Amino acid sequence: MAPPAAHRSGANKRAQLGLFAGYVLAGSGALIGAFLLVISLWSPQAFHGLRSMAADLAAPAGDAGAIARTEGKGFFAAIAGYYKAGSRNAELEEEIAIARVRLAEADALRRENQRLHAVMRLSQGETHPVAVARLIGSTSASARRFAYLSAGINDGVRVGMPVVSPTGLVGRVLETGRRSSRVLLLTDSESMVPVRRAGDDIAAFAEGRADGMLRIRLINLGINPLKVGDVFVTSGAGGMFRPGIAVAVAVELTEDGAIGQLLSNPAATDVVVVEPVWQRPAVQMLAAPDDATGVVAAVESAESGASSAPSPAAPVTPAPATPAPAPAPTTAPEATQD
Repeated sequence: MAPPAAHRSGANKRAQLGLFAGYVLAGSGALIGAFLLVISLWSPQAFHGLRSMAADLAAPAGDAGAIARTEGKGFFAAIAGYYKAGSRNAELEEEIAIARVRLAEADALRRENQRLHAVMRLSQGETHPVAVARLIGSTSASARRFAYLSAGINDGVRVGMPVVSPTGLVGRVLETGRRSSRVLLLTDSESMVPVRRAGDDIAAFAEGRADGMLRIRLINLGINPLKVGDVFVTSGAGGMFRPGIAVAVAVELTEDGAIGQLLSNPAATDVVVVEPVWQRPAVQMLAAPDDATGVVAAVESAESGASSAPSPAAPVTPAPATPAPAPAPTTAPEATQD
């Protein structure tokens, strides 16, 4: 049974009054809102000033929100761009590394083509080469200086033949096999080549020093006319090397000549040309002076047999009383150092 109204507590009364006040305020707000809605529909320009004032009051807050959204968007975009840029930079660095490798390969191919063109020009010169081959090895730690050639007897290579690169003389063939040969380099201590200074007739010998350099020793001693930078070429003396092949350049003067830097470095030489001995009869006569007459007769008989119609003005050498001796053995050029 509910207690009588007279006995209700003050808290209940305050709750009831609060609830009533809430209803009144809600009803008043609804009535005011409906009134304002009717007025705005009937006259839209009636509350223009109030709306403008409210918009002006809310503008700073809107600006702050817009700035916050922009900064936040830029921050996250910067983070995303950092990660994307990092991955892109890694890809670009990899592409650059590959491009550098390709560029190096193209440059090496260009240099190889230049060397091959130089060898082709060398092989198309006045002297017809015996073979075009590659240097497949060389000695570097030994006191002797040898190189190995990828051509042998099957290619027409014989002992004593000069080996020339596009930059100058490399050496001469020392031993031959069927498909390879051993070359005595100019820097070997047993190598000696007759040379002259390019541009004049100052004669000298280029001797190997087994240290990668050459000793230019003058024939006529006296006042040393050489200068640093003088270029020396083969003189043709001895008949083994044709004249005019570049040999060395003077880098240091001595009492009897100079120290020369080899122009055709075997370590940097790839393709070489094997040339025939320039004057084989002269080399053979130097190797065996007693048989000089027989060698000359043998050479002339070979030349006359090769020509179909000899010239009538050409002198005829009478045949020797004894049979012509056989050509000197292939190892004969090794006996001479020039």
